[in-house]
Amino acid sequence: MTTTETTPATPDTLLKSVDPATGEVIATYPIADEDAVRAAVAKARTAATTWGALSFDERRKHLLRWSSRLVADSEEFTALIHKENGKPLDDAFLELMLALEHIAWAAKNAKKLLSPKKVSPGVLMSNFAARLEQRPLGVIGVIGPWNYPVYTPNGSIAYALAAGNTVVFKPSEFSTGIGNFLADAFKKANPELPEGVFETINGYGATGAALVKSGVDKIAFTGSTATGKRIMAAAAETLTPVLLECGGKDAVIVAGDADVKAAADAVAWGATANSGQTCAGVERVYVDRSVREEFVAEVKRILSEIKPGSDDKAAYGPMTMPSQIDIVRRHIEDALKKGGTAVLGGPESIKGPFIEPVVLVDVDEDSEAVAEETFGPTVTIRTVDGVDEAVELANKSKYGLSSAVYSKKNGLDIARRLRVGATSVNSVLAFAAIPGLPFGGVADSGIGRIHGEPGLREFVRPHSIAVQRFTVPGMALLSYTRTDSTMKLLRKLVPFLHGRHK
Repeated sequence: MTTTETTPATPDTLLKSVDPATGEVIATYPIADEDAVRAAVAKARTAATTWGALSFDERRKHLLRWSSRLVADSEEFTALIHKENGKPLDDAFLELMLALEHIAWAAKNAKKLLSPKKVSPGVLMSNFAARLEQRPLGVIGVIGPWNYPVYTPNGSIAYALAAGNTVVFKPSEFSTGIGNFLADAFKKANPELPEGVFETINGYGATGAALVKSGVDKIAFTGSTATGKRIMAAAAETLTPVLLECGGKDAVIVAGDADVKAAADAVAWGATANSGQTCAGVERVYVDRSVREEFVAEVKRILSEIKPGSDDKAAYGPMTMPSQIDIVRRHIEDALKKGGTAVLGGPESIKGPFIEPVVLVDVDEDSEAVAEETFGPTVTIRTVDGVDEAVELANKSKYGLSSAVYSKKNGLDIARRLRVGATSVNSVLAFAAIPGLPFGGVADSGIGRIHGEPGLREFVRPHSIAVQRFTVPGMALLSYTRTDSTMKLLRKLVPFLHGRHK
């Protein structure tokens, strides 16, 4: 996702939460300086002893209580998401619903996936018992985004908690109230837990930088590639591991045998929902020439009826981050300058914090609208002569987060050829709603995975344990008492075990 560091408003000890549709100040929050960040991490470190010592079943109980608290407060919470983030109330509820699904999955699957497991010691070490145990890392620092301020950071928060870690969370400066509400709900649901299991720190880029250097055991970040690289460099000074989700330039392939109306409907929604501020949404489309005219006409027809706003009738809301508006404008203008055609909208579609849908066709692949993350309600559509060309162009991007394929017969085969972390076949974004599927990208889209089994394993360290059950006379391999007769036996045994394969 795209993000930009901002300069705090005066006084420099306070952060203002602002309604992006109106500019109204919703609330103010104290900015956490380095001392406050260190104090939060120290509190989490103390709490980690208690939280990490709980059984998986006990942590499951606390996490599911948290879910129930969020459900009970859902009307208040979704109203806050709408006000601070800008998305419609229904979209806010859907985001909360998906976050609840992931909390439940992490809570209910951590025991099965992270419990100690016996490991076969092999013939030569048969007098040993071997086991693999998973240890919590300790304190996880989470730096969250503003576009999906509940669902996205929850992919780290819930999974880290389920694995036995405590969390210090810095929400985006554009969704501070939402982040604090999320943590407060956890505390309200679990008043018997010590302070520090799930804490928030509020601020701008400097607060996030302080968290990276605070001594946490891992940093989970969602944001721009440029910021992700700076975080990785800073974390490298202390060998702090990182989990980075850095957005994408997600492509959709519409093959000649696609259900064109279904593909157009999905692309129209995927490109503009949440004002296009979706790292795994739709930004590029490669459509087979045989269905190009029908597809473009259908996308245009659908989006001609779609309007942004902040009222109940709006399909999507304002741009959450004001500086992103200029990026969207620049990408549209660059696409038109380099030979693209706007079949719907254009620079005139930008009306204050609201941007109406923009459809650009046959845009130069080197233009910013194709090569860089736009993060607005725009989409580029390019005509291709077959799937091979579509796959080549889709894979040409420096990003590799997600994708979608529309084909009645060959969707899975096409999906397997794409260099991305996730693909939906005959749908868009379906993988994000399936908790068991990991989510993350390759190349400039980041490192690591949230969700699913890999998402749980991001927040544990494996501990291998070998226990000698009994000694074998004359077979002390790891000792200076090893005998020549033992080595003669091994020289006969090894060819039998490993030398008979042809």
